[in-house]
Amino acid sequence: MIILVINCGSSSIKYQLLDMKNDDVYDILAKGLVEKISLPEGCITHKPTGKETVVRELPIPDHKLGMKLVLEALVDPEHGVLKSFQDIEAVGHRIVQGADFFSGSALVDDDVLRKIEICCDFAPLHNPAHLLGIHAISEVLPDVPQVVTFDTAFHQTMPEYAYMYALPYEYYTKYRVRRYGAHGTSHQYVSRRGAQVAGIDLEHSKIITCHIGNGSSVTAILNGKCIDTSMGFTPLEGMIMGTRCGNVDCNVIPYIMKKEHLTPDEMTTVMNKKSGFLGLSGVSSDARDLDRLAAAGDARAKLVFKKLSYDIIKLIGSYVAALDGVDLIIFTAGIGEHNSRLRRRVCENLSYLGVKLDYEANMASGEEAIISAPDSKVTVALIPTDEELVIARDTMHIVSAIEE
Repeated sequence: MIILVINCGSSSIKYQLLDMKNDDVYDILAKGLVEKISLPEGCITHKPTGKETVVRELPIPDHKLGMKLVLEALVDPEHGVLKSFQDIEAVGHRIVQGADFFSGSALVDDDVLRKIEICCDFAPLHNPAHLLGIHAISEVLPDVPQVVTFDTAFHQTMPEYAYMYALPYEYYTKYRVRRYGAHGTSHQYVSRRGAQVAGIDLEHSKIITCHIGNGSSVTAILNGKCIDTSMGFTPLEGMIMGTRCGNVDCNVIPYIMKKEHLTPDEMTTVMNKKSGFLGLSGVSSDARDLDRLAAAGDARAKLVFKKLSYDIIKLIGSYVAALDGVDLIIFTAGIGEHNSRLRRRVCENLSYLGVKLDYEANMASGEEAIISAPDSKVTVALIPTDEELVIARDTMHIVSAIEE
């Protein structure tokens, strides 16, 4: 089954085209990225397997045109990998927020779209963009089934005491205010794959997964099921991130609003788009830029990495307590997969667990590796995430079931 996987951001479309034979046998036909949607200078980078990468720069005013460019690239006579649009048998979408409506992936219909729209309040930077992607596909490929996979679904196994906030209970019953988490598709994939690589029985395991990127979260997984995660009602809660502040004293928010005369929407922008790495450094939200600055001695860039490491260390410690031990700690996502210094800083502070780092193995970047020493009491692994594969698998199963 040829499946197009779409991950729409507020100003981007990440895509991958896979030919799925079964869960473990598949070919990646092409992948790419549409960037800077709605900005004066847009860009599409198309990477067909076995052919040269193609980069086009042009204005891309909306997601509808962005999806049109993706489909055109896939059937381009020179750089394409399909004969026609009709070769696409299904489309799978990543959705950040599904609240407690969804505990798994779902076939898109009017009811599913309505619930995703309700969840826009919980993920205002993400869900509206996802809906744009679904509608754009509907216009271009109206007869192709679409499936949605939710970042929140994996976290639906959290117990009530882990996902509830100590606010008046009526806010939960009236407004669904609770912890939902995010990055669930990634945490699910790397925990299962990591257990395989480490030779651990997932059904009898204690695993902590660290998804560290521009957005970051840490998750505690007991016997393959999430019992706690660091993100909350929205992807803002938890640790320091690229432009998100993570945890702060709640009273700081109205205090700053009064001092700066900010509206709720303006304060939301401060916390989501002007804080984190960018806010502390005053320079950039990109860890690669800050890594170079820190190496050159920039004090505030160093502060960003010290805080990032410290947040991870604290979260791992709290989840070791929640799990009553840990068998496997996994690093994944952009920073987690590529920043060996960050992994070293974290692991060197876990000696109380018996963690011993293999410094040579830890130099791996973007590839599966066991980075703990053979005599380490806890296994530590680097597992590149593959959310697109999880989405493609779920899409294949759901579409196959309705066709039978």
